[in-house]
Amino acid sequence: MPNISAKRALQPEQLPKSMEEVQVVNIETDLLIIGGGNAGCFVAVEARKLNPEIRVAIMEKGEIMRSGACSAGMDAINTYIPEGKTPEDLVQWSRAQVGGGPLREDLALSNAEELNEAVDDLERWGLPVLKDENGKTKYRGKWDISIHGEQLKPIMAEKAIEAGADVYNRVAGTGLLMEGDRCVGAMGLGVRDGKLYVFSAKAVVNSTGGAGTLYKSYTADSTDCGAQIWMCPYCVGTGYAMGFRKGAELSSLEQRWVATRTKDFCGPVDTISVGYKAPIINCKGEKIMQQRYAHLGGDAAPRFIRANAPMNEWLEGRGPTYCDTRGLDDATNWQMMCDYLNERPTFVLFLAARGQDPVKEPIEIFGSDPYIMGGHTMGGFWVDIDRMTTIPGLFAAGETAGGNPNKFVGGCAAEGKIAARGAWKYMQGMAQPALDEQQVAAEKERIYAPLMRGGDFDGVSPREMKERLQRLMDEYAGGYSQFYRTNEERLDYALKHIKMLQDQFRFLKAADLHELMQANETMDRVDVAEAVVHHLKARKETRWAGWQTRADYPERDDVNFDCFVETVRDPKTGEVRAFTRPYEQIVPGDRYNYPG
Repeated sequence: MPNISAKRALQPEQLPKSMEEVQVVNIETDLLIIGGGNAGCFVAVEARKLNPEIRVAIMEKGEIMRSGACSAGMDAINTYIPEGKTPEDLVQWSRAQVGGGPLREDLALSNAEELNEAVDDLERWGLPVLKDENGKTKYRGKWDISIHGEQLKPIMAEKAIEAGADVYNRVAGTGLLMEGDRCVGAMGLGVRDGKLYVFSAKAVVNSTGGAGTLYKSYTADSTDCGAQIWMCPYCVGTGYAMGFRKGAELSSLEQRWVATRTKDFCGPVDTISVGYKAPIINCKGEKIMQQRYAHLGGDAAPRFIRANAPMNEWLEGRGPTYCDTRGLDDATNWQMMCDYLNERPTFVLFLAARGQDPVKEPIEIFGSDPYIMGGHTMGGFWVDIDRMTTIPGLFAAGETAGGNPNKFVGGCAAEGKIAARGAWKYMQGMAQPALDEQQVAAEKERIYAPLMRGGDFDGVSPREMKERLQRLMDEYAGGYSQFYRTNEERLDYALKHIKMLQDQFRFLKAADLHELMQANETMDRVDVAEAVVHHLKARKETRWAGWQTRADYPERDDVNFDCFVETVRDPKTGEVRAFTRPYEQIVPGDRYNYPG
């Protein structure tokens, strides 16, 4: 790797004291990948496969061997097409999981056609995929397969490095470089060395992950980083913010991801309920899906209904709710704990610290704080079939690419391949872009301003602003404390106060590089939250209860809102415009003819 950041950040006396002292590192490459997670690693491997001579750089905020949402491992690949099923079948299932639509069926189908090959790549690279007694891939549900995935992320990272990508660890992306309306690179903060990294590129793939920590989490009140949430706490929406600030169109952010998680720990529930068939019950012992929600499909109900059902039980006075593990025998319980060691090993310690035996006591469950996740639901950038956003030269893959829910690990990997091909096609015959020093200077001013004010400045700390935003979003934009419900007046209140926070960016202060990174992350959170609220406000119906619940518009409205809600922010004025795009289902012979 060309950039091996210092193990320790600069000491206070080593920090730059003025903008002139900030060192700038200029790097030229052909393809820049922002974010070295699941999708980003696959972009790098595919790009170098297309052309071994192409220069590929990965700008990674963490350490690529253990970064992103897959950093701690996984116990399953949630989409893999079984024998006898087709990519079209997977699209139909995905459509059902979002209540019949809308979804970008062109994107979903192109992804499904790549899906199994991407998962097979992982197995060829060394990922243990569990087999049944006949040597066939072992399924734990209709579409998901069991793995021993503790080493999932190192496997991906090693292949990206082996392919020849130049990895710049500990460089947090901050802003895009533009040439007119075209993206020609990006800039980032060296979180250990304090340098400004400037990447000039012919094409850029944004694969930074989703947006967690926009909302207050009931399990993370006393932690500095919000680490006790279900989603990776270091994916804060930076990729969305970078594009949004430059005018890229965002799609479907109102379809947030709210999941049922183990209470007080926020660990995965599918391991128990899907993998080990433990029924979800309320405090009365009733099987919630079979007895309370049979009219909505029971266990076969859309994913958002199943995720919201336990919280409705709480709201209606039948909480707490549980995954009833008391039917497991000791051997099965032991195997379930082994599966948790592949994805959320600290959950095993959590149960042990409580002295809880799942065979004797059911595992309590609760709803998570909401996340924006284009790999799970469909919030993200509006992209074309090559995964290019509405900004030429800027592509998206994985959680940042909108319109295509239920991608999960395998689908994000597949989309990395597709985005790499799109970027390669786009950059053919393109000259290396010239560097705009004015843009670099303006971004340096924005990034380093909190550090120049210093930690003793009578201003606002990143943590203070983050906590204010999280409470604001929780209480007014449909967080867990409101059982995910909101209305027009609350959303207007949220927008008013988000504008106040944006005005207070000029008071953010940082005493060191870690706080400087947090200050920039908090500004990103606020900007993404603004977009989310505009999306929630524009969809005046309730289409995905729990994910998107409007108390003032409690019914679904197919006449006016069987469509996509979009937002664009004017880069010059900051004004946000919300509008809609039509939902068009795929018809034979016209599979990829989609507007945009």
